[in-house]
Amino acid sequence: MSDTITPFEAAQRSLNRSFLENDTLLSNAFWEELRIFLAVAKAKSFNKASEILNMSQPRVSRRVKRLQDMMGAQLFISTQRGVQLTARGKEVAEACARLDQFLYSLRNDLQSEQSQEAAIVRVSVTDGLAAIFLAPALLEFNARHPRIQVHIKSPENLISLRENATDMMVGFAHVAPSDVTLRTAGFLHFLPFASRGYIDLYGVPTRQNAHEHAFVQSEFYAARTGVWDSWLDLIANGRIAHYCDNMFTYGAVAKAGVGIALLANYNAIEPAAVPLDLDVRIRIPMSIAAMTERLQSKPVRLVFEWLAEVFGRDNPWFGEKMVLRSQCENADAGFRQLFNV
Repeated sequence: MSDTITPFEAAQRSLNRSFLENDTLLSNAFWEELRIFLAVAKAKSFNKASEILNMSQPRVSRRVKRLQDMMGAQLFISTQRGVQLTARGKEVAEACARLDQFLYSLRNDLQSEQSQEAAIVRVSVTDGLAAIFLAPALLEFNARHPRIQVHIKSPENLISLRENATDMMVGFAHVAPSDVTLRTAGFLHFLPFASRGYIDLYGVPTRQNAHEHAFVQSEFYAARTGVWDSWLDLIANGRIAHYCDNMFTYGAVAKAGVGIALLANYNAIEPAAVPLDLDVRIRIPMSIAAMTERLQSKPVRLVFEWLAEVFGRDNPWFGEKMVLRSQCENADAGFRQLFNV
């Protein structure tokens, strides 16, 4: 008897059923509970989640308890700052995020089948980079690819693409998971700046008189990873006037003359901003990360290549060496347009 002969026939319906014939498919009553669970996980509060969902707080609590009972595991623990996910809760949240990303990608791919260059491509990028460099470049991109819509989002996570639930991101990762494609881009250069108004009031800051000056600090520059050490050592000798984690506001605080701030080199375009020689020069490599599977879609590939071009080393502000003048009108256009310089 041949080993290639199948022991069953297609006509045997009980042995040859489609998964769609499974009576229990989507029968578990936890889809609504998962939506509520995610709202609580994002808000870190039952009260805030109830406001977002337009539900009563007791109803939200009951649904989460029901989900926990069905899962057989505690998903949240209470803290002084609200609620936080347990290890099991984090697993459930990550699984939901992966499902959301898959469904979004599936929808986009189905739409793209009708046209090889029609799709919405989600990109996470910091607000400053998006406003100063990405927004001005959109005009030319639109002319080349009028049917591709770019959805620009502020990143929830500056390191992990998956945490942002977008197709790609402009970030700072050096290594990536196996399902992520990473493309090296240019460099962000940082140095201290003060406004002319600040210098008129307090004099020119130097390394020797740093203890007499005020600084503006941000959570972005707080990590002791070795990258920000020269800045952290500098401000340790002075006085921190204020903290600010919104980078547009951070620059505005410095421009108002409140203190010395660590800003990207392209802020030198601003006539009122004075770059300072305080032995602080920081260079951070940028990268473009994309979900490898999504790059099979032509619109996603086109946006990926475009981002690599916009934030590549051919832009003088993102070159290997720090410059304070770009000598390139196109490279300065976004900053000048945004700040009416």
